[in-house]
Amino acid sequence: MSINEIVLQCRETNDYARLVEAIPYARTIGMGCIKAGEEVIFTLPAIKSNIGNPTLPAIHGGVLGGFIEQSAQLHLLMVMETPTYPKVVDLSIDYLSAGLFRDTFAECRVLRMGRRIANVAVTLWQAKKEEPIATARAHLLLS
Repeated sequence: MSINEIVLQCRETNDYARLVEAIPYARTIGMGCIKAGEEVIFTLPAIKSNIGNPTLPAIHGGVLGGFIEQSAQLHLLMVMETPTYPKVVDLSIDYLSAGLFRDTFAECRVLRMGRRIANVAVTLWQAKKEEPIATARAHLLLS
C-alpha cells in the first residue's frame, strides 16, 4: 500500500498511527502521533537506543534532528489536499538545551505552503511546552 493510500485511510479514521508506522525511520526511533481535534503532537518516547550521551543521559542530536524532519514531513502529509511525500530541501535546527532521557514532543506549524515548496516551523519540548529544547524551520519540496 502506498503512502498516499495510507494517508487517505488515516484521514477517514482520524488515526495517524498507521502513517507513522509506515515510515521505517519513524518506527526505528519509536515515534508516535497524538491527534486531538485539529491539533497534532508528535511523540518521541524515552528509548535507550536513542541515547547519544550516556553520562547525562541525553538523546542523540541526530535522533532529535531526524524526529524534527519526520515530524515536518508527516505534518505536511496530514494537511495537504493531495498527499505526496514531501522531500526536505533545507532544514535549520536551533538546539536550545540538552534533550534529556525523557519523552519528547513536537508541534509543527505550516508557515507558508505554495504549489511546490512549503515552509514548516517545528518546536520540540520535554517538560513544558513553554520551554523548548529545539526549534527548526524546514523547506520541503511538495512535488
